[in-house]
Amino acid sequence: MRARDACDFGRLSMARHITDDHTALAIAPGMEARREEFLDYMTFQANDRPLFTEIWGPIVGLKDEWAAQGATPAELDLSAFKFRRPQNGGVPVNTGWLGGCEEEILEETDEYIIGRDRMGRRVKLCKGKATAPLPLDYPVSNMDDWQRIKPHYAFSEARFLDGWEEAAREHLAGGRVVTVSIPGGFDEPRQLLGEEALCVAYYDQPELVHDILATIGDTAFRVLERVSAGMTIDQLSVHEDMAGKSGSLAGPRQIEEFIAPYYRKCWDLLRSRGARLFSQDSDGNMEGVIAAFLAAGINVMYPMEPAAGMDMVRTREQYGARLAFMGGIDKHVLRASKEEIVAELEYKIPPMVRTGGCLLGLDHRIPNCTPLEHYRFYIEKVWEILDRETTQL
Repeated sequence: MRARDACDFGRLSMARHITDDHTALAIAPGMEARREEFLDYMTFQANDRPLFTEIWGPIVGLKDEWAAQGATPAELDLSAFKFRRPQNGGVPVNTGWLGGCEEEILEETDEYIIGRDRMGRRVKLCKGKATAPLPLDYPVSNMDDWQRIKPHYAFSEARFLDGWEEAAREHLAGGRVVTVSIPGGFDEPRQLLGEEALCVAYYDQPELVHDILATIGDTAFRVLERVSAGMTIDQLSVHEDMAGKSGSLAGPRQIEEFIAPYYRKCWDLLRSRGARLFSQDSDGNMEGVIAAFLAAGINVMYPMEPAAGMDMVRTREQYGARLAFMGGIDKHVLRASKEEIVAELEYKIPPMVRTGGCLLGLDHRIPNCTPLEHYRFYIEKVWEILDRETTQL
């Protein structure tokens, strides 16, 4: 249920232009739980029936593997499998980068494509391995660079796409979770400076990072203020991807000084107008910064990646009803034995069913070399455990 709206920019837009992998990887949408049930469940107000989803679907190449193993069309788009999930309704407004260069392909070989994205960055996409290109250079290294591109983050009427109000009302009437996204407090400066340069800038150019986030925050606030003035926004969503196996690239001090004021500016407004969820998407080990992000307003984290050391059972014991989850089931176990699949599910599912506040699912895309038979077994076993545990609620 990854929230994507017009806030998505260069890195994803370019991917759609230079590869069809996003279309090829698509899975059938569904909605077995309407917005109020989901919102009550994820805020620990009710725990009647657990939720289960596939957050993102297969990785590049897996559908071909499954087709060779005899998968039906319904299995390839996952519509053959049973889930209980909400449906996200993104409001088509833009809170991030606006405008920029015409995207173009600069070079293409059998192995990769090099292009130029809307930020003016050269980006590289490895064919058959990735769905989004990686930047080869960045537009900002100092305050002068930032001043040149700062107008791309200025507020304007162009940030409201045609029909945005009608779309939001249709989401509400249709029982979808009405969601608005904002740029990441780490991820957006990272897109401008690069990962290493941003981490150094916290110390060497703090005024630059502050100005970037203040500018983005002011524009996002103005967009959110208008959107939420006449309708209910259920969820604020932010994408960060700011951690690896060894931990987060920004620590509690950087979060408190740089990111939290931006988060709180946006979240405090929406929460005062009825929003209930502030969800953050980040891979990697976020354990060391969970408390800092809770203080900044986050109340949902995903995908809770086990390969990076995240354990949602242990995290639930520590933070209780302060933090809800999505994902959390080890995707890699699907390539192991059926006994290991069962062990993973028996460890994760019962405590999540008992405590609620968790949209169960794999912690990222279904990996290559996952046997179709194992995925079928995984789905069946999830429901066997869910049905068993639900009778004990």
